[in-house]
Amino acid sequence: MDSILRPEVLMQLLRLASPALPVGGFSYSQGLEWAVEAGWIKTEADTAGWIADLLHGPIAQFDAPLLARLYDALANGDTGQAIELDQRFLASRETRELRDETLQMGYSMAQLLHKLPEWGDASVLPLHTWPARYMEAAVRLGLARDAALTSYLFTWLESQLAAAIKLVPLGQTAGQRVLSQLIAQMVVVIETAPLLPESEWVSSFPALAIASSQHESQYCRLFRS
Repeated sequence: MDSILRPEVLMQLLRLASPALPVGGFSYSQGLEWAVEAGWIKTEADTAGWIADLLHGPIAQFDAPLLARLYDALANGDTGQAIELDQRFLASRETRELRDETLQMGYSMAQLLHKLPEWGDASVLPLHTWPARYMEAAVRLGLARDAALTSYLFTWLESQLAAAIKLVPLGQTAGQRVLSQLIAQMVVVIETAPLLPESEWVSSFPALAIASSQHESQYCRLFRS
């Protein structure tokens, strides 16, 4: 990614990564709440390990490569492939919590885009998931692929850390220490994900599926299922 972005492009990048984006991402923990309840995550080190495992597992091996392919399809006007990738992402969500999250955030993003002056009178594409809507917005707002991928993954990482700070609980400084550990690892994922052949994509991550499915019936919850 270019070390210097034009101010207007940088501001659009920051907008998409902002927790103030009204799509409801703060409402979900992606199973982390149950993992804390079950005692899987108790410390700062546990938090860093859990998020790193997700980053190098389903994020690096499925989500990020699919996002890169989605961006290319949308940038090239290949709506058919974008729809196929959108459906494939939805099919990969192993629990109701994860499925509802991506559909709700995708819907909220579509409603937002209709109201932005940058969108004009254009309609949104017949897409449904959060990643597909995110990349549609990134293409329309003039972000390069690596910038869009960076923004999306940072949004995911920050959301996981925000949940951990509340649930473990961690202090704000501890959260920043975890972030420092993971930034360099995320850069590797961003650089390598677009190169992963589709035949090697793997979305399944049993620990996440177990935690997420258990969270759906957890008695006391801060986050949605």
